[in-house]
Amino acid sequence: MIVERGIVFAERDGFRHLELDVYRPIEAMGPLPVVHQIHGGGWRRSHRGLAPRETRAWTPSFFERMVDAGFVVVASSYRFSGEALFPAAIDDVVDAARWIDANVVRFGGDPSRVVTFGQSAGGYLAAAIGLRDDAPRTCGVVCWYPLTDPGAIADDDPAADFPSQWLGAPLSTVPELTAAASLPARAHAGAPPFLIQHGTADTMAPFDQGVRLHEALTAAGATSTLESVADAEHFFGGRDDADIVAVFDRALAFARAVSPPN
Repeated sequence: MIVERGIVFAERDGFRHLELDVYRPIEAMGPLPVVHQIHGGGWRRSHRGLAPRETRAWTPSFFERMVDAGFVVVASSYRFSGEALFPAAIDDVVDAARWIDANVVRFGGDPSRVVTFGQSAGGYLAAAIGLRDDAPRTCGVVCWYPLTDPGAIADDDPAADFPSQWLGAPLSTVPELTAAASLPARAHAGAPPFLIQHGTADTMAPFDQGVRLHEALTAAGATSTLESVADAEHFFGGRDDADIVAVFDRALAFARAVSPPN
């Protein structure tokens, strides 16, 4: 696997440069489908180079497994809530998607076969790309345990902590912002296919958050699959490694199915 790190895809006045990393096979025949990987961390922390927490002990690694499955992987960064509030992170990942659309062919990727994959806050951001009209078209979206509808979370719920930091105030005090941040409200018939994989015992991003997005997509006429991971906490906590590998393998199968060769 070849990894090219620290490629600047956007510059923001007064902020750090935004960078991405590209993972690709050493040898590949023809343009490959692309996974745009967006990390979690509550819109506040973590790094594009870190695999999801529950996969970090894997050998081969999370990134290696995607490349071995025949994908070029682009892992992008975004501004955190301590730097810039909503909707800055959405703007950043949309700009990363535009970079992929314009540049990934140079790295052996096919810009017409991009699947967006995110975990937790990254799952929110992946979904936001899929639902935003001015973003490049993505073939499909995979969301792991996303928080999707901040306005449905009470201020005293532990799950309110990170979204309230991102929106800049207790959620109940900013109804216009929570409405603007609602992904179910953005669902539309032209959305790409979604796969939402979510633990039923999640307390950091309650399972109902995945249900809300799934139901809004299907009600709008879009294609969505909600896969419940029984008794799993955030990061699929409480399930053994074999179960999590199986969840990941189903995500890759979905990505292959929605990004077939032209």
